[in-house]
Amino acid sequence: MAIFQFDWWLFMAKAVKASTSNAFDYTIDKNVQQTVEDIIHHIAKDKDKALLHYSKTFDQYTPEQFQLSQDEIDNCISRLNQETIDDILWAQKQVKNFATAQLNSLADIEIETLPGVFLGHKNIPIEKVGCYVPGGRYPMVASAHMSVLTAKTAGVKEVIACAPPHQGKPNDAIVAAMHFAGADKIFCIGGVQAIGAMAMGTESIPAVDMIVGPGNAYVAEAKRQLYGRVGIDLFAGPTETLIIADSLGCDPELAAADLLGQAEHGINSPAVLITNCEEFAKDTQREIDRQLTLLKTADVAGQAWQDFGEIHVCDSKEEMVALADRLAFEHVQVMTEDPEYFHQHMQNYGAMFIGQETNVAYGDKCIGTNHTLPTKKAARYTGGLWVGKFIKTCTYQRISEEASATVGEYCSRLCDLEGFAGHKEQADIRIRRYGKLSKIA
Repeated sequence: MAIFQFDWWLFMAKAVKASTSNAFDYTIDKNVQQTVEDIIHHIAKDKDKALLHYSKTFDQYTPEQFQLSQDEIDNCISRLNQETIDDILWAQKQVKNFATAQLNSLADIEIETLPGVFLGHKNIPIEKVGCYVPGGRYPMVASAHMSVLTAKTAGVKEVIACAPPHQGKPNDAIVAAMHFAGADKIFCIGGVQAIGAMAMGTESIPAVDMIVGPGNAYVAEAKRQLYGRVGIDLFAGPTETLIIADSLGCDPELAAADLLGQAEHGINSPAVLITNCEEFAKDTQREIDRQLTLLKTADVAGQAWQDFGEIHVCDSKEEMVALADRLAFEHVQVMTEDPEYFHQHMQNYGAMFIGQETNVAYGDKCIGTNHTLPTKKAARYTGGLWVGKFIKTCTYQRISEEASATVGEYCSRLCDLEGFAGHKEQADIRIRRYGKLSKIA
């Protein structure tokens, strides 16, 4: 019944602007899939030789070695002005502060569940992690904070960081950010070849246990194909932003700026407005049209808005929540008269930005929460990257001889019920040693 009510609310919402493309197309582009598969096979076979081939082909970059020396790292940092360095360090301090607080919320436990039965778990950091920092249309400096710094805060022993060259050489700001974040080794290599190298290992790039970080469709597909061989953070698609607003908590200029500010990520980035006021919806659309005549990235943001932008008008807050949860977007900005209502009632989102004073850009760049977040409705079942993603929660048990005999009686009978003779003997041998077999006769 709840499902039909949910869909009814969605149906009743009035679309002032609908998208012309399917933002939730889950099909995998066969050309992308095959290209990635071929590159991975080539890397598995020829290792560094294959990396050089693809680096030359895709990035026009043919270094003597992909790993940056300390001198090369120092030179990258020296080319940055002090304000840029200070800004990077300030952002990293915010990310580390919040990640540390999250880490402190995790605790090892041990409890006595029965007399002589002690059960517990330990939180153990992953040993070796690979962090990918994109550098295509935009050099994603902040991704270094979100991945490398968070991993090191979690206690990861070795962090390998990869980023593609920019205009034929390492990007100075990305290299500086990876270094300041604590990367143990930095490689200037991008795309599928970076993901494949970190997953499988080559002569120069060590294999890791887990790979994290955003990227384009090819990077995402490489992570998908290599998942299992290595762990990953999540499957990431194009950036999504949802704004929930009304005329008492927001104005059209602000709503338009925040929609376009995320639409500029890529021409396939969905941006959606949900409101309860049709006049506000129409005014926002007009303001978007005006701002697109001024925005430097209007070629990208305008195409994204044309193809993937949506505006919906609902009759109530309940309808707005239902529609927002159905969308399950990566970013949700709430700028309403009562934003706390949505904070308390919404369930499906990657990160929430409450009130008009904050915005997604703060989260993307510097405020401290992580910007690697679930897309394509994955927010229904997972949150984003955080220190907990770099930690394995491993259980253990220890019991006394008397408790072993007691537990063994139940285990023996339950194994017999399922037909597991070997399992039953594991219990029975302990009953014979620590108790009386006649108890289970």
